[in-house]
Amino acid sequence: MKLHTLKPPKGSRTSPKRVGRGSGSGMGKTSTRGHKGAKARAGYRDRRGFEGGQMPLHRRLPKFGFTNIFKQEYQVVNLKDLARLNPGEITAAALKAAGIVRSSRVPVKVLGSGSIDKPYTVKAAAFSKSAVTKIEAAGGKAEVTK
Repeated sequence: MKLHTLKPPKGSRTSPKRVGRGSGSGMGKTSTRGHKGAKARAGYRDRRGFEGGQMPLHRRLPKFGFTNIFKQEYQVVNLKDLARLNPGEITAAALKAAGIVRSSRVPVKVLGSGSIDKPYTVKAAAFSKSAVTKIEAAGGKAEVTK
């Protein structure tokens, strides 16, 4: 057996339906497309959500909610993550270098989950109340930056 002698099994491949080749074929005139309308035309493509002219579901349902354009997104860092670092000053750049946050440009918020026992000077955009109390109890400072 060689590559040029390979053939598909008998009956597995059928020739395509030949439409529009005269009324004697049984598939002439409208070529199996029915009568008139958009679906009978060349280039027809159904829009996403189109329900045949009926009001589509996404327009029947009421609108709700809103998007606050002033919402501030933060990268969250917990105290247990800071405990892995050496004591001293911790900034967004230091957190990025340690692999704790993804970007040093997105503001960081420090939350109070976990505990620390070394004095850290943490500079971040926001702190939770519990984070501030735990940082100061360990002898460190929590400085809010812009």
